[in-house]
Amino acid sequence: MKLQHALIALGMAVLLVSCTVGPKYAQPTVPSAPAYSEQPPSQFSESAGWKTAQPSDSLRKGKWWEIFNEPELNALEEQVEPANQTLKIADANYRQARANIQFQRSFRFPTVSAGPSITTNRVSSDYPLGAEGLQYGFFSLPISASFDADLWGRIRKSVEAAKEQTQASAADLENVKLELQTELASYYFTIRGLDSQKRLLDDTVVAYQKAYDLTNNRYNGGVASKAEVAQAKTQLNQTQAQTIDLGVQRAQLEHAIAVLTGKPPEGFHVSVAELPNVLPVVPVGIPSELLQRRPDIAASERQVATANEQIGIAKTAFYPDLVIAAEGGLQAGSFVNWFTWPARFWGFGPQLTQTIFDAGRRRSQVTISEAAYDATVASYRQTSLTAFQEVEDNLSALRILEQEAAKQHEATLAAENSQQLAMNRYKGGLVTYLEVITAQSIALSNERTEVDLMQRRMDASVQLVRALGGGWDVSKLPKA
Repeated sequence: MKLQHALIALGMAVLLVSCTVGPKYAQPTVPSAPAYSEQPPSQFSESAGWKTAQPSDSLRKGKWWEIFNEPELNALEEQVEPANQTLKIADANYRQARANIQFQRSFRFPTVSAGPSITTNRVSSDYPLGAEGLQYGFFSLPISASFDADLWGRIRKSVEAAKEQTQASAADLENVKLELQTELASYYFTIRGLDSQKRLLDDTVVAYQKAYDLTNNRYNGGVASKAEVAQAKTQLNQTQAQTIDLGVQRAQLEHAIAVLTGKPPEGFHVSVAELPNVLPVVPVGIPSELLQRRPDIAASERQVATANEQIGIAKTAFYPDLVIAAEGGLQAGSFVNWFTWPARFWGFGPQLTQTIFDAGRRRSQVTISEAAYDATVASYRQTSLTAFQEVEDNLSALRILEQEAAKQHEATLAAENSQQLAMNRYKGGLVTYLEVITAQSIALSNERTEVDLMQRRMDASVQLVRALGGGWDVSKLPKA
């Protein structure tokens, strides 16, 4: 009869096991426009010497950097994932989250334990009941099992929370990877910009050396003054110093790339080459797609789902907890009788536990969980709005810098023409060397500005790719 009652209780637990408490999850809404106010430049000024890459249907999945058609950049990017230590930290966090799923799932099953023991006992000689000095052994092999019926879904919600946290960790891993990859690309194109600047300065040093030699010869011929020779020498030395100074930043960027690719900075080197004159066309899509393409947004949304589960877990504390326990085994006073049928023992039955008073502890935990949920929702929406801003910022940068580059190219051509005219006038004895220096300084400044603008446009393209998620989408999240 007692066994029958226990089985009835177990059957009731099974019927109740489908009950869950807590709010049903709904993804928070984020306001977005039907299209970006900015669009990528449709073409680049041919007069400025820049070319346009052919547009593609979408960013290349997983290897977005290939749209820049830079073999050395491709090779460097391939080294980030297997070697970068920051990425290894994110990967370890993801593996921890995956292991937590199995940990939470384990509570769905009975816990079985065994504790065999053999003891020898001696009764005290002062024992008052006539058994003084008695010695006996006790042999026990108990096996116990307990099972949480999870009437209100606490374990199920914990498993779901672990799954959602794992997805968030996976998205965090992808976001760290994207950040490191775009950081490397930005450093790479900055180095290329420095190389272009150095080529320009090297050419300028050659020109200034010729101008100095000319001025010195004119001085020796009694045509130019010593002050003009000094001015030419000053300008030459100053430009040479600027050329050398570029090496500091280039070396530091090389060291940064070495660390990103998991290498010691000593002996690492990026080859010397100028900025490419091809800007990729990056397909941007529509704002609503961005919510599916950014790993940081996906991670934030999964954190919202996890926080929602925590509310349900906190609310289950208001309901009774049913544990089904069973114990059995063999016990005997001698080894000979230990494994015989009469030595058996067993026990089985449910235990229902309900907290009656806790001075508001459970209510406070629910309030904490609800506040945490609200915070994650706000964080998700803020992350999404920031993503929209970053796309618009870089689209604006590309459009405005394109226009600026076209005008700057015109200014550079005019400055170079002015420089040539000033030199011709100086050779003809019509002006002093000060006018030549002024024209040369203006021309060099415009030429360096033109190179800087191209570097900024390349960096804006890299940052636009990052803002769009680098070809990632939420379909790549693990399902469990």
